[in-house]
Amino acid sequence: MKETMSPSSYELILKNISRFIDLNLEEQNLYVSLLKQRIIRKKDFLLKPGEVIKNEYFIVKGCLKVYRIDDKGTERISMFAIKDWWTGDMASFITQQPSNYFIQALEESEVLQISRENYELLFKKIPKFERFYRILYQKSLANYIRRSDQNISLSAEDRYYNFVQKYPSLVHRVSQKDIASYIGVTPEFLSLLRKRISSS
Repeated sequence: MKETMSPSSYELILKNISRFIDLNLEEQNLYVSLLKQRIIRKKDFLLKPGEVIKNEYFIVKGCLKVYRIDDKGTERISMFAIKDWWTGDMASFITQQPSNYFIQALEESEVLQISRENYELLFKKIPKFERFYRILYQKSLANYIRRSDQNISLSAEDRYYNFVQKYPSLVHRVSQKDIASYIGVTPEFLSLLRKRISSS
């Protein structure tokens, strides 16, 4: 499959970045030159456990899931990555140590990726990007802590409501099995939960 994207792909990522830092036209062009466009077919992987992640990814279109397999062989989804979101394994990317996670496309997806080499070059050429990535990582860490707390303190029903609020576009796009994995219940329990909610 030929990997082509429209200029709007770059407009989307530049708009995402502009929420935190301002770039002039020269800086925008340099940044775009450091990105690589990629199309991931449904069910293909960007990352598997034991691999060192080589890129940070910005989602232009589609949906991916980030998950790991626990010691009982159960899939645990930590996040879904959708349009205008970033994904990857921050710890593996920064330390260049093997990851514990899978990143898999649930739909044919389009991403823009920046390699570790270009990431370091970016900081040298445009130092203000250090602020952008610091904010990005801080938000990622805050979301991880919040989600961990919710998994401990909230009921399954509240965790489902949080999923619907966070990912309203995914309620009918991803499988019940994946939603159940994300909120930490069985698909059968989720089915009963949905029926109870719809009848209340």
